[in-house]
Amino acid sequence: MASTENKVRLLVIVGPTAVGKSAVAVEVARRLPGAIVSADSMQVYRGMNIGTGKIRPEEAKGIPHYLLDVCEPDEPFNVARYVELADAAIAEICAQGLIPIIVGGTGLYIRALVDGFLFETPPADADFRKQMRLVAEREGNEALHQRLQLVDPESAARIHPNDIRRVIRALEIFHTTGESLSEKAARAKELPKRYEASFYGLTAPRPFVYERINRRVDQMIEQGLVGEVMNLLQAGFSSQLTSNQAIGYKEIVDYLSGKATFAEAVDNLKKVTRNYAKRQLSWFRADSRIQWLNVCDYPDSESLAEAIVADFRKGFRS
Repeated sequence: MASTENKVRLLVIVGPTAVGKSAVAVEVARRLPGAIVSADSMQVYRGMNIGTGKIRPEEAKGIPHYLLDVCEPDEPFNVARYVELADAAIAEICAQGLIPIIVGGTGLYIRALVDGFLFETPPADADFRKQMRLVAEREGNEALHQRLQLVDPESAARIHPNDIRRVIRALEIFHTTGESLSEKAARAKELPKRYEASFYGLTAPRPFVYERINRRVDQMIEQGLVGEVMNLLQAGFSSQLTSNQAIGYKEIVDYLSGKATFAEAVDNLKKVTRNYAKRQLSWFRADSRIQWLNVCDYPDSESLAEAIVADFRKGFRS
């Protein structure tokens, strides 16, 4: 953990999926110079490259990227593990004289890393989890997600209905303690912050973002998303794993299992990704520290990166 007396300087880039965070972050890193720490809950899994939008080597332009491919699809991974690995990555980056750049759309990971919003949670309740899985099987993921919406709307806004493991965990915390995950996080805000950080949010008009999402999904299909999902299943990774319930994977699993046609799967993937982008924006809009930049106001990633770097060098924003 970073010392409260001598906090490390972080530059944080957030925003909805497909808005162009990765490309801008690479250009920022080239100019500072810096290295990138991913804050994406699905890009940690090996073998899940296309569906998670993982940056390709030619796109990284030689900039080091941390917290990609750190575990197998069937390994448990949570926010505490993320913070542990990110702390180590940040220390390594700083030891090289570089600026750590945190980039991603998983708001909870970023909040826990920067602000220290980790707290004691109750142990697993196997019986309750079994009951909730049965609800999901009988009534569907959306029905289970609606239960969470009733008791913890803030958590429901940031957890995708397909992320059954996290939905059940949030319900389990409320069931066991009588206090929602969001309420616990609110109390944890009293803790000292772990890092100093400047936050930059990338945004764009909704039609622009939606068009980018649709185009990205089409590109994923062209790049071999169906084959990637088939490889995961053939390697023995269950379709019920959290990793295979990720956006892009569940929809293709539905197609491969005959629950949806190919066209339906692609349309569903575009729809759930658009909905996810809305939830991401809702989460980040609640953070007043974020300075928002409209990507449409800049001709390219390079000019946007230059604006971020110039602002970052002026000093920290409160």
